Amino acid sequence: MRTSFNIPDEMVEEFDRVWQEQGIENRSRAVREAMLEYIESHSRLEDTSGEVVALVAFDYRHDEVIQELHDVQHDYPDVILSTSHTHQGEWCLESLFCRGAAERVRELTYRLRDFDGVRRVKEMVIRDSVE
Repeated sequence: MRTSFNIPDEMVEEFDRVWQEQGIENRSRAVREAMLEYIESHSRLEDTSGEVVALVAFDYRHDEVIQELHDVQHDYPDVILSTSHTHQGEWCLESLFCRGAAERVRELTYRLRDFDGVRRVKEMVIRDSVE
């Protein structure tokens, strides 16, 4: 589909600079990627159903909640494929790579948010229906 937009010149110049610096092949490709990112960042996990692939990332105070977080993760072996963990002083950053029912990933995300020692939980959901 061809379309046109009214965009301030300064914004187009900045957009062109960024995608060219990143080595993207052309503006159309950059716009498609930007639109997909916009859709994904504004889609709510609550509104998602079916099978999903997701990244759930969270940061937390290690000493306060590590055992409880491990217990929660052990309750979701059906959706957690792998984890990644790094220490940043008293804080830790953990990433859970998930695949499975959106409802189970949603449950996992909500459980992680229940802990006072967890500062924030972010998810990125990849849905097959958006290409």
